[in-house]
Amino acid sequence: MMYGVSSMTAPLRKVAVMRPGESLKNADPEIWHYGPLFNPKKIEDVHRNFIYALEASGAEIYWIPGNDSGIADAVFTYDASLMTPSGAVLMSPGKLLRSGEQDLHRRFYESQNIPIIGAIEGIATADAGDTLWLDDNTLLVGRGYRTNQAGVDQLRAIMTNLDVNVHVFDLPHYHGAGACLHLMSLISLVDTHTALVCLRLLPVGLWELLKFKGFLIIEAPFSEFEESNTLSTNVLATRPGDCIMLENLPKTREALSSAGIKVKVFDGAALCIGCEGGPTCLTRPLLRC
Repeated sequence: MMYGVSSMTAPLRKVAVMRPGESLKNADPEIWHYGPLFNPKKIEDVHRNFIYALEASGAEIYWIPGNDSGIADAVFTYDASLMTPSGAVLMSPGKLLRSGEQDLHRRFYESQNIPIIGAIEGIATADAGDTLWLDDNTLLVGRGYRTNQAGVDQLRAIMTNLDVNVHVFDLPHYHGAGACLHLMSLISLVDTHTALVCLRLLPVGLWELLKFKGFLIIEAPFSEFEESNTLSTNVLATRPGDCIMLENLPKTREALSSAGIKVKVFDGAALCIGCEGGPTCLTRPLLRC
C-alpha cells in the first residue's frame, strides 16, 4: 500500500478507521470520563455518517479489524499511532485505560505491509493528538497530561532520524489531568497556511511560530469551544481549504467561511462531544498527497 503523511491539509487519500466496539457501547461514562451527551444508541449512526462524509471527500477507507480489546476509546484512531513519510510510529497512549491500544495498530500495519519505524516505550507516554505537522519538515508536539517528557524525548529522537524539526509546547492545565486536552484541541490547520485556534489557551511560542511561518490565524469563538467540550477547534481538512466539522457551531463555522474555508458538517454530539474526540480523532490518515 502507498503511505506517507507530513501534512494536515494535503488531500486525504487513504485513512484508517475503526468501528465503535462493544466496549464503547457498554462503557461506564464515569470510568471513561464521558460527558452527558454520550449516547451509546446513537454512536453507530454518528460514525456511519462520518464515514459517508470521508468517502464523499474522496478518501479511501481502511478498517482496522477485530474487536477493541476492551478499549472503548479505540474508535478514536488518531492517537495510538503516527504516520510519517517513512512509515508508522507506534505511540503509547497517556490515558491509562488506553494502555496497549497501539497493538491494534501494530497488527493493522503489519497486515498492510506498512513499515513501523519506531515506538514510544517504557515510562514514556505520547498521544498522536499531541502532534501536528506544520509543514513537511516541521512537527509540533504538545507536552501535557497525555504526552510526558519521556514521550517527547523519544518522539524527537525518531523525528531527528527523519530530518524533521520538532517544536515542543507546554499545554495548559485547563480542566486538569482527567480531561482530554491535546495540542490538537487548540489548533487545526484548515488550509496550507491557515490555522483555526483557541487563542485564549494557545501557547505564546506557538502563536509566534505561526506568525513567523506566515499563517493566517482564525480565532475560534471561545463560547463554542467551551460548549463543545473543546471540539469546535477539532476540524478535519480533507484537502486544502475543505474541511469536516461538527454541526451546531455556527459562530465557528462562520469564522471559517469568512476566511474562504469550505465546511461540511455532521451531527456528532453523541459520540464526539460525549466522548471527547472530534472528527480528526476518528481518523488515522495513512496517505496525504
